[in-house]
Amino acid sequence: MIEEKIKLLKQKIIEFCLLIEEMIDKSIMGLINKNEGNLKEVIEKLEPRANKFEIEIDELCAEIIAQYEPKAKNLRIILMTLKINNDLERVGDHAVNICESSLFLIERPEVKPLIDIPKMAEESIKMIKDSINSFIEENSNLARDVCKRDDIVDDLKDRITKELIDYMISDYTTIERALHIIRIAQNFERIADLSTNISEDVIFMIEGKIIKHHFEEK
Repeated sequence: MIEEKIKLLKQKIIEFCLLIEEMIDKSIMGLINKNEGNLKEVIEKLEPRANKFEIEIDELCAEIIAQYEPKAKNLRIILMTLKINNDLERVGDHAVNICESSLFLIERPEVKPLIDIPKMAEESIKMIKDSINSFIEENSNLARDVCKRDDIVDDLKDRITKELIDYMISDYTTIERALHIIRIAQNFERIADLSTNISEDVIFMIEGKIIKHHFEEK
């Protein structure tokens, strides 16, 4: 039955999301704790698993479409799953980028104590988790909440960038390290953006309303 296949598809997305959450968590903890093992695990072990997950979910979607020729709601769910699958893989790529910059940073003196970067990581993990839950539960209110929280991450990124520009101006020796921290902040911002994209699509799937990035409650 197609209902069982849809249920399996949603379970696969949940499992994929849990893996992506682990990648983000290990990337930030590797940076904070200067744990090279965590960072290399994301790059060498978890990313290949993420790539494998993406292929498995794509193939399952294709199998369901070929076998059942779904229509209406079931077709929308499958098409939505394909897009979420791609977005999750991209989130995994951003986690790898964070690890690469973190590997550079942990071998060098700190530019400044990390305060806002962990906040960005925490909010980004919550957003990706809630965006997936909004899809699984078909909860447009939760999706709207994720969209609203995108501004929190944007504000943190702007604050980090402005502060680090001041450091680079006052001490040119901090430039390379500061740029890696800004790169990390930009990657967390992109994770939040992808979570928002998923949530916008969930709202469209459920309500037929198109919600763009600069979310406003109507």
